[in-house]
Amino acid sequence: MENPTHSLPALFKQLGLPDDAASISAFISTHSPLPATCSLADAPFWSPAQAALLREEILEDADWAEVVDQLNLRLHS
Repeated sequence: MENPTHSLPALFKQLGLPDDAASISAFISTHSPLPATCSLADAPFWSPAQAALLREEILEDADWAEVVDQLNLRLHS
């Protein structure tokens, strides 16, 4: 069975953030670049619940991990 594929807008919705393309671009522009030493989940702009979700998805290599990695790359570049 294939794992479901999630999109960046779906991740933003899951995080309780506006999920339209303009809002996602604005969020990334506002919060990047993250320092290389700062992991995505440790960034200061997440709420505790958002950080926990991001951390859990990566640690468990869950089906959201791929899109969380995409967001990580976009915020670090």
